[in-house]
Amino acid sequence: MAVRSLLDPPPPQALARFPDGKTRYLVTVDTEEEFDWDKPIKRDGYGLEHVSRLAQFQQFCEEMGVVPIYLVDWPIATSALAGEILRDPVAAGRAEVGVQLHPWVNPPFSEEVSQTNSFAGNLPFALEAEKFARLRDRIEAQFGAAPLIYRAGRYGLGPRTAEILQTNGIAIDTSVRAKFDYAASGGPDYRLHPLAPYWLDDAHTMLELPLTTTFWGLLRELGDAIYPRLWRMPQARGALSRLGLLERIPLTPEGVGVDEAIRGIDMALDAGLPVLMFSFHSPSLAPGHTPYVRSAEDLARLYDWWRRIFAYCEGRGVVSSSAADVLASVAR
Repeated sequence: MAVRSLLDPPPPQALARFPDGKTRYLVTVDTEEEFDWDKPIKRDGYGLEHVSRLAQFQQFCEEMGVVPIYLVDWPIATSALAGEILRDPVAAGRAEVGVQLHPWVNPPFSEEVSQTNSFAGNLPFALEAEKFARLRDRIEAQFGAAPLIYRAGRYGLGPRTAEILQTNGIAIDTSVRAKFDYAASGGPDYRLHPLAPYWLDDAHTMLELPLTTTFWGLLRELGDAIYPRLWRMPQARGALSRLGLLERIPLTPEGVGVDEAIRGIDMALDAGLPVLMFSFHSPSLAPGHTPYVRSAEDLARLYDWWRRIFAYCEGRGVVSSSAADVLASVAR
């Protein structure tokens, strides 16, 4: 069954429906190696020191009644410790695993390591397909479950990525970061993609769950037109935000405060989105590996962010969900 290119915005009739009327949220974790975000990408020299912290986060989510989705790349899929921590929660349905492809650390290694090639969708089709297949199979062997959901590292989808996902039994993609443009770095432009879930094929076998980002402020209705023009003007973006005129809010604890995130949730609910997609990077679970968590105090704030966001969602009637729940609930 043919699938549409993930790079193209869908036709209006492709939007997915959830007949039960519930609004859901999913917590996705880009579960990956540690590396210096300020330096060029390398195949070696990465770390896995934070992997033990996955146990604490998993326990926290279980206490909160949340099923986290760990989107795993090659270094994590080959980590015995990650397998020990997550295998039982995945088997019991208290967690889920999916695929995240970082091509520069994922065999086979036949491409040059470069900015352009860090977006897996820029690779030759056969190489992207082989890297994906090896990772998908390794994840199933390591965690004892066939992954059903995918996120491209750096959101780097390509013109034929959907074919690869379909061939490998992936039912959900969550690589589209609506309202963001990575073209200047050699990646995709998602500014025209919708925030609502949509089908990637007419037979309704593969679903896109875009990451949730909303505009807030008096000029929010014009955000899609205004914000791209300010890409190289951070001071102007900051001024618009401080004045309450325009703010772009992705649903993540990394660089987004609780009050901002709550505004983003409110905007998403006002827009009638049936699924809210939260995300963050697993190295933020230990101080010193990302720009967002540099100290024990930062880590405590990260956990408090999630605690308050889960409570706010509950108060607004937004229920915790999972990939399996979404697939069981969407109208075919």
